Amino acid sequence: MAAGESKDERDERVAKLWQSLGARKDGRLDLNGLKKGLKKIDHPLKNADSMLQNVLKAVDTNGDGYIDYSEFRTFVDHTEQGLWQLFQTIDRNHNGEIDKNELKAAFSNADVTVSSAKLDAFFADVDTNSDGVISYPEWRDFLLFLPAYSNLRAVLSYYTATGNLNPEGDVHINDLQGLGYFIAGGIAGAVSRTATAPLDRLKVYLIAQTGAKSAAVCAAKDGAPLRAAGNASKSLADAIKELWRAGGIRSLFAGNGLNVLKVMPESAIKFGAYESAKRAFARLEGHNDPKQLAPTSQFLSGGCGGMVAQCFVYPLDTLKFRMQCETVEGGLKGNKLIAATARKVLNKHGILGFFRGLPLGLVGMFPYAAIDLTTFEYLKRGLLARKARLHHCHEDDVPLNNFTTGAIGAISGGFSASVVYPLNVLRTRLQAQGTILHPATYNSIGDVARKTIQTEGFRGLYKGITPNLMKVAPAVSISYVVYENSKRMLGLR
Repeated sequence: MAAGESKDERDERVAKLWQSLGARKDGRLDLNGLKKGLKKIDHPLKNADSMLQNVLKAVDTNGDGYIDYSEFRTFVDHTEQGLWQLFQTIDRNHNGEIDKNELKAAFSNADVTVSSAKLDAFFADVDTNSDGVISYPEWRDFLLFLPAYSNLRAVLSYYTATGNLNPEGDVHINDLQGLGYFIAGGIAGAVSRTATAPLDRLKVYLIAQTGAKSAAVCAAKDGAPLRAAGNASKSLADAIKELWRAGGIRSLFAGNGLNVLKVMPESAIKFGAYESAKRAFARLEGHNDPKQLAPTSQFLSGGCGGMVAQCFVYPLDTLKFRMQCETVEGGLKGNKLIAATARKVLNKHGILGFFRGLPLGLVGMFPYAAIDLTTFEYLKRGLLARKARLHHCHEDDVPLNNFTTGAIGAISGGFSASVVYPLNVLRTRLQAQGTILHPATYNSIGDVARKTIQTEGFRGLYKGITPNLMKVAPAVSISYVVYENSKRMLGLR
């Protein structure tokens, strides 16, 4: 029995609790009745259906599916005894209150690693009067229906299962947090694409060139890889000179305005959809923790995020590619070029012209986004776990520095881009067909693939991969660095 409460007071308190749960006329509670009663007193377990079934089994000692008062009283007596003993072990100075330092020390002594954020949230939820300490009545009332009361690991599991549930039984993500992922993704995309715009321009220019450079091809066939590489680098230099002649520094950033206009919603939707998909798969797996997803769910979450984003921004993507392929020396520039390019697409192909190559884009985007996001997530998680073990703290309390975040972002981005690059080449050519730099036209995905291989060989499927990797590695690296820092600034995890 807790100090400061007589037997009569305790009997009266338990009887009132039973009455407040709303027992039926026959003086019993079934599972639905227990759930309604807990909702009535606004108990944390009110939406945790799976845990309520465990509570019913623990209380219903005769196994008839109902709880009567005698069973309830036995359960309360037994549970409160365990909760009081646990409270006393945490309350080191025995003043009848638990402060945050005592709770933190207790978790540490029990070898339970808990992040500072979760510890703060747990303490705030139990400390119902917000006086900075947890009294025994607050401790008891919050944890009363916890079947396994004997240790802090059970307490933390109980809190994780109940503390973040909304009235629909889903994990609670407030509006600011949900919007925050989209904002962080948008900022990350805009910064990374602007920083690497000249490399993107160079990649598109090279993809648009359908003729194979004879010197490089002959050198490769003759078994002279160094001479072939030298000719390839010369092609890159020639391409840069050609772009510079088309309009100087402005030409290297041609289409970047559209790129930013496209990439802000694209990155925002991709990262936002990715986080939403992770939470959905976590619910399907039954643990509600996006950080504990199975590899398959992690992969599918990344793919879903990329495909959803691609559908939204594909017309802008097409307009950007076609505009870059219409930028030539003495030609239109800026907004006039954008308007002329858009009119040309509409007049020749109608609104569907902006969606040419979309199926191929979706086929390519799914593995690209899935591999990129999954690789980044696993590398990040592995590094965090290692640092957490070294520093004896929770992973959430070990932030990665910008250099490390950038490095694993570069690895994941470069790897994923290389895997799907042939699809990227075919898609870009479908989007850019009929332009000044790419006059060839195609009537299907198979047609563009066949003509590319016939005229350039399988090497043609990797045309422009060098500037693409030069762009992707820093672009993805910058994107993840900005995204992770934006999440921290917005208070997201």
